[in-house]
Amino acid sequence: MQIEIITGSPRKDSVTYRVALHLQQYLREHTDHMVGIIDVREWNLPLLQTVFSSVEQAPDLYKPLAKRMFAANAFILVTPEYNGSYAPALQNLLDHFPKQSRKAFGIVTASVGAMGGMRASQQMLLLVPGIFGIASPHMLIIPHLDKKFDASGNLIDESFKPAIDNFSKEFLWLAGNLQPESVAEKRTVYN
Repeated sequence: MQIEIITGSPRKDSVTYRVALHLQQYLREHTDHMVGIIDVREWNLPLLQTVFSSVEQAPDLYKPLAKRMFAANAFILVTPEYNGSYAPALQNLLDHFPKQSRKAFGIVTASVGAMGGMRASQQMLLLVPGIFGIASPHMLIIPHLDKKFDASGNLIDESFKPAIDNFSKEFLWLAGNLQPESVAEKRTVYN
């Protein structure tokens, strides 16, 4: 399975990027899935003008991104909280690739504050079905992020490990059950 972790903060010194690094390493160590990170800071997407509904339709500059978005079987969205919602840069990226039908989405919010981006997580629960994805109900909300992960994405608060384990287990269960093979098998029953 191809999993893309999309990190949504455009800030140069994004602390939420630490979480993306940790989750990538965690999934690579515990599964045989291919796990990449799509960092909004690496793609200078303009404000939405055109929706990319295929790799061929994407401008040459964005074809590598389009290939990854369309090849992904599942996504993990990592975002800080901006004014009670998720990062606008994350929204802009997803707006360019709005049809992610039957793909699993893991929701991760993080903050150096005590709430951990909780309000952003609720907004993301509305976003995911809007792009035809299926959100895992087991979200990962990370308060005091700077005390849980170092700048390289290493977990420094071992008491938080069970939350990561649970999030990952439930996300992978959902993603595994939404694979095209499962859908194809179910279709043959109705034909």
